[in-house]
Amino acid sequence: MLIGYPNVSRGPGFLGAEAGFVYLVDTETGPAGFSLPDHVSADRAQRRKALLAPLQARMPEQSLMANYERTQVEALRLAGPDFMREFNLSQEPASLRESYGGEFGQRCLLARRLVQAGVRFIEVSHNLNFMNGTGWDIHNNGYENQHLLIQELDTALAALITDLKNKGILDKTLIAVGTEFGRPPEFDGKGGRGHQGTAFSLVLAGGGLKHSGAYGVTDDIAKKIVENPVSIPDFHATIHATLGIDPSHELMDGSRPVPITDGGQPIAALFG
Repeated sequence: MLIGYPNVSRGPGFLGAEAGFVYLVDTETGPAGFSLPDHVSADRAQRRKALLAPLQARMPEQSLMANYERTQVEALRLAGPDFMREFNLSQEPASLRESYGGEFGQRCLLARRLVQAGVRFIEVSHNLNFMNGTGWDIHNNGYENQHLLIQELDTALAALITDLKNKGILDKTLIAVGTEFGRPPEFDGKGGRGHQGTAFSLVLAGGGLKHSGAYGVTDDIAKKIVENPVSIPDFHATIHATLGIDPSHELMDGSRPVPITDGGQPIAALFG
């Protein structure tokens, strides 16, 4: 489940439609297409399914039609009132909703409800409405209102971690906060900051990890890593290991092996 706006450059690729994701842009109504139209009764939907069944039975296991069928089964598992009620945040106590903060926080609260409902992977995009005018890409004068982003993220993330812990599912849920680069210590001519790939921070919480606090050390201006560097493949490998997935596993695209972590190694210190 992707809670945010869709991006045409993203998709399941060679894994097929069954590995795709559901877009959600409205936390109030839930994803489109997960409820039958008013003019389609449950009996009518069942008759449509019966008409399709003979055609599906003739399709080879690896065909696009068979892939569609597996996708349809998963979609139907999530469809209907039992799952759709998870999007009704008014079922949560007002005090809890308030602790999460604004729109981004409410999306994080929804993510917690979806985890409890059995959704295996949820991505929540931050700063959807560019509340600071520029987003996290703070060139020029965008830096002036970055504190608004930090406050919103800090409030929602703290509430999410606390909520998951109180529900007893923090150790079974891995929270990952990431970005593709950091910011240099220097300011540009208009008070903003550019891109920095030499050192930046990522966050992991929950998932049964034993480590607490920062891992790795930079120089005084946070531009160069001087202790315990972590590569992006290592970060990905740590995520996979936390979820019980062998980081050295390779997927196959036809006859071509596709490594899932580009040779990354889990960070042993995070597992205690």
